[in-house]
Amino acid sequence: MTTTSHYAKPVQLAAGTSYERQYFFDCVRASLFKGTLTQSQVDGMNYILDSWEKYFPFKMREHLAYVLATTYHETAQKMRPIEEYGKGAGYTYGKPSGPYNKVYYGRGHVQLTWEDNYKKATDKIKPYGLEADLWKYPERALEDEISVTVMFDGMGDGWFTGKKLSDYLTSSKEDPVNARRVVNGTDKAQTIADYYWKFKSALQPVPEEPPDVSDGPQMTDPQVATVDITVESDAPIRLVVNGVEI
Repeated sequence: MTTTSHYAKPVQLAAGTSYERQYFFDCVRASLFKGTLTQSQVDGMNYILDSWEKYFPFKMREHLAYVLATTYHETAQKMRPIEEYGKGAGYTYGKPSGPYNKVYYGRGHVQLTWEDNYKKATDKIKPYGLEADLWKYPERALEDEISVTVMFDGMGDGWFTGKKLSDYLTSSKEDPVNARRVVNGTDKAQTIADYYWKFKSALQPVPEEPPDVSDGPQMTDPQVATVDITVESDAPIRLVVNGVEI
């Protein structure tokens, strides 16, 4: 059975919301990174923002803020795809499984875990034009483009846990604590919600520029415009300007 994700957009959309980068980095540097950012952290966040603006320019700022908060937590603030510390040691998913005898421990921005999710992710990233068999080659979940796509799609469409971002973050509801259920039950839910508020405040849309009319016709003030009209007629004359009889 083929399903289509509303988050998966294989082509760039029309211009939509983008965010002030200097303001963003100034804010998160102070509120989340103790006053210092490495180039790797900057590059990682730029990659997430670039990808979001390219594929989801009309999606909610709240969703992006929660994606960033999740990345901050799951990557130990590195903001780049990483392998799970310990590689699943002591957990069922930390043992080889499936026909390829691979270990499906956490990888990527969101720590994709379990064989079934790697198998599912292989199909979910195809609408983006990504052909990667994560079931056979789980290490590819560490590639930037694949990792960020898995995160956006899994959290947006809810195939990690059956819960999706729009279940908790909408124009009329904002519940970043329970939004943790999109990824991993309620583990560290309040902690990640605190990150969410800081990322959200740092995301300020770039103001839309007014259209450039410098080369177009110049309008004059209608209050000072004058028009001389001479009409010769033996019959009564009715003159209407802009729908008003004068």
